[in-house]
Amino acid sequence: MTSLVEVTLGTTCEIVLDNPPMNVVSRELTVELRDALTAVARHAAARALIVTGAGGRAFCAGSDIAEFEALHGRVAEDKLLLEGLVYRQLARTAVPTIAAIEGHALGGGLELALACDLRVASEKSKLGLPELKLGVLPGSGGTQRLARVVGLARAKEMILLGQVLTAERAEQLGLVNEVTPTGGALARARELADEIATRGPRAARLAKRLIDESLDRSLDDGLALELDASEEVFSTQDMLEGARAFKEKRSAQFTDS
Repeated sequence: MTSLVEVTLGTTCEIVLDNPPMNVVSRELTVELRDALTAVARHAAARALIVTGAGGRAFCAGSDIAEFEALHGRVAEDKLLLEGLVYRQLARTAVPTIAAIEGHALGGGLELALACDLRVASEKSKLGLPELKLGVLPGSGGTQRLARVVGLARAKEMILLGQVLTAERAEQLGLVNEVTPTGGALARARELADEIATRGPRAARLAKRLIDESLDRSLDDGLALELDASEEVFSTQDMLEGARAFKEKRSAQFTDS
């Protein structure tokens, strides 16, 4: 059986969705994505993760609509519960994550990208959550994560109108962090991941977690957690290495210790 998800482990790990022609989300792909994310989580040397789609036509064009009739009355049990768990697994990946979007990121594909920390899209990419046009809704995190990225009013506009945005408009709204020339999303994502990988790994993991949790906590609680995390990193050898490297005008060589 041909694999629908390929994973490469390294300092920067990469997960590639490969379900031609549009990398649509199936149950099999979702299970393989779960296994790939588990492999990344177990890879101690990981410092960043890139998620992308094969073929250049689509990052991921969402669900296979041909399967919808078979899901009548059973969508939560047979589809969305698993997708929600796996997308949450991606969102909670300890290392920073980047979606490299080449082509369409629609429906469940955009929901997958929203579970990443950063999004880089090529100039011809199209992004949207058009599910209401089919009489369904974004049920794998779209109604929740999109609002946290672009704000309530813009999220309602995108979802209720079924808007599909150009990459340029998505960048204006803050939905994507950068727009690249066609074919350049993965290369730029790799540059960003390599830069992240040079930072203190424990500090990067803690910073990501603190930012994510800030939306669900009071400011005072968040500041207290930030203080605890700062106390943790100041006890590491990496903190000493970073300070010495700054003093000696050289690049720090962090060891995650």
